[in-house]
Amino acid sequence: MIQALAEYEKLSHSVTGNPDALGEHLFGNRPYAEAIVAQWQDKIVGFALFFLNYSTFLTKPGIYLEDLFVLPPYRRQGIAKAMLSYLGQLAVARDLGRLEWSVLDWNQSAISFYQQMGATVLPDWRICRVTGEALNNLATINSEESLL
Repeated sequence: MIQALAEYEKLSHSVTGNPDALGEHLFGNRPYAEAIVAQWQDKIVGFALFFLNYSTFLTKPGIYLEDLFVLPPYRRQGIAKAMLSYLGQLAVARDLGRLEWSVLDWNQSAISFYQQMGATVLPDWRICRVTGEALNNLATINSEESLL
């Protein structure tokens, strides 16, 4: 499913993870994320992977939806809508402040869907990301004055 998502997003070259790590991060002693799956006639046809974040403005935790994906043949059947609604129910039940996620700017069908579901697409925000060698370099800045 993750590879299918990466292909849809034109990001296949970015997938470097492995199933064992994913299993550990979802089901290990210290889970970092949660996931829900959508089934159609005993076949997994979609998933949502999410984790907690925190809003200093709301002073409440929230849910960050990392991925929401439904296989192409199963789209437009209410599956993504049901998963997003479930995450909304989960946020309300857990007394969380918000549910948020990112969407690729070229994915107009997803943007329209999210807006129909009540989401506001924030035009003034950009994602900042540090990975790989850049992350290692960042970790060494002022390392002699470590704050940890």
